[in-house]
Amino acid sequence: MRLTRTADPWRDTDVIDSRAPRTNQAIVGTLSLIAFVTGWWPILGLLAAQLAIGLTFGRRYCLPCLLYFEVLQPRFGEGPIEDSRPPRFANIVGVIFLGAATLGHLAGSATIGWGLGLIVAALALLAATTGLCVGCEMYKIVARIRGIRPGSIERIDLAELGADRHDGETVVQFTHPLCTDCHTLERELRASGRRVVTVDVSRRPELARKYGVALVPTAVAVGPQGAVTARIA
Repeated sequence: MRLTRTADPWRDTDVIDSRAPRTNQAIVGTLSLIAFVTGWWPILGLLAAQLAIGLTFGRRYCLPCLLYFEVLQPRFGEGPIEDSRPPRFANIVGVIFLGAATLGHLAGSATIGWGLGLIVAALALLAATTGLCVGCEMYKIVARIRGIRPGSIERIDLAELGADRHDGETVVQFTHPLCTDCHTLERELRASGRRVVTVDVSRRPELARKYGVALVPTAVAVGPQGAVTARIA
C-alpha cells in the first residue's frame, strides 16, 4: 500500500514525524553504549560528525533520517507530526556532548570522554524508550529565557485576526496545518461548544512573533475586549 504522508520529510522541515527523532535517539544511544562496552571511542566522534552533517546540510544527509523515512515509515506508517525545533536543539546538544567526549579521549582523559559518552547514551535511550527528551525540554527552557512565553499573553487584537465581533469568550489557537496535536485540540474545543479562531503560524509568522508563540498548539481564552482570561494550551 502506498504511504500517504501528511508532511513531506524533505520539504516540510519545520515539522517532523515524532517517530523519526526517537529512531535517531535509539541509534545514537545504542552506538554510544557499544562504544563504551567495546572501548572503541572513535564511535563517539563518528556520531558527533553525523549529527553535525545532518544539522548543517539537512535530513537527506542524516543516515538515521534516511533509515526512518525511506525504510521504516513506508512500512509502519506516519506517526504524529510535531514541531521540529525541539528535537533539532536536542541534536545540537548531542553534537556538543559527543564532540567534547571525543576531544576528551584525544586529550588523554578517558574519564571525561566516557562520562560524557555515557550521559549521551543514557539520555538518548531514555528519549527513545519513554519519549522524555531532555534536550527538547531544554529548548523550551531556553525559549522562556529568551522571553518567548506563551503564558504571558495578556491581550489579543481579535480584529487583527479577522474574527467577527462576539460578545462572549473566544478561544484563539495558534496552529500549524501539519501539527497533529493542533488538529486534535481544535476538534476537542469545537466539540465542547467553544468558539475557536485559529491562527496559522506558517501563514502569519508575524503574529507568532508579536504574541511570543514558540510552540504550537498554543491556545488562550479571550474576552470580547481582547483581554486574555485563561491559557488553555
